[in-house]
Amino acid sequence: MKRILVTGANGQLGNEMQRLGALSPNTWHYTDVAELDITNPTSVEQFIADNNIDVIVNCAAYTNVDKAESEESLAQLINSTAVGHLAQSAQRHGATLIHISTDYVFGLDGNTPRTEDMPLNPLGAYGRTKLQGEESIASSGCKAIIIRTSWLYSEFGHNFVKTMLRLTAEKDSIKVVFDQVGSPTYAADLALTIFSIIEGDLYAGNEGTYHFSDEGVCSWYDLAVETARMAGHTKCNIIPCHSHEYPTTVTRPPYSVLDKSKIKSTFGVEIPHWRESLAYCIKRIAMASQRQ
Repeated sequence: MKRILVTGANGQLGNEMQRLGALSPNTWHYTDVAELDITNPTSVEQFIADNNIDVIVNCAAYTNVDKAESEESLAQLINSTAVGHLAQSAQRHGATLIHISTDYVFGLDGNTPRTEDMPLNPLGAYGRTKLQGEESIASSGCKAIIIRTSWLYSEFGHNFVKTMLRLTAEKDSIKVVFDQVGSPTYAADLALTIFSIIEGDLYAGNEGTYHFSDEGVCSWYDLAVETARMAGHTKCNIIPCHSHEYPTTVTRPPYSVLDKSKIKSTFGVEIPHWRESLAYCIKRIAMASQRQ
């Protein structure tokens, strides 16, 4: 019987982990800041010790990319310092830490899928603090699996897909950037991979850094068009535009497609195409709205 801790359980990925954990014979603990403040090392140590935790899945993160530029100290506290507390406690108790990182640790260079060993050069505070979190894990010496992902969305919380569903239902036209390319990730697909690694006892001996996103490549414009089409929002005209037409506080990677060869070969993961997962998510969102 394994004992698993999921932090950030009220977020997109955390909610999907809760759905899956309900199917497990193992003991799953779900915490968010109200139940466990991971920025407090004493609280982290006590929780992990008291509950004899075997695996920690850290879904907690500061994810507001633009706001992080003015709140870098807060982003660093959550994305790096708190990660260090989890890693150090995991090391002391022999637990394995599964930590979620981001494509934003990469920079501007390159137009081929990013492998785990490519140079890292984050463009802004969010990427910097997430990279510092990875470094905190490495320096702790704990057993860890780091999974970098990209363009996460789900029916929970705030994300691009839900924003596009709302805007294309409300407006006659919108502009969406076409010169940023990557791979969307349905949180349920990532959660299933993590769940399978834990339930299958595949984490021991396979520590390291991995990449995960859904299959296929698109721009934000492509994703918006497909979202509107699948939802039947045909009256909204979606116009492609350049990134410079929407200046933001931080430069986003123009190309951040992740190479998933390592995670597929190591864990035997089968990953769906992003269009398939997007259709499923939109159906879930529609069903949830009908129940309300």
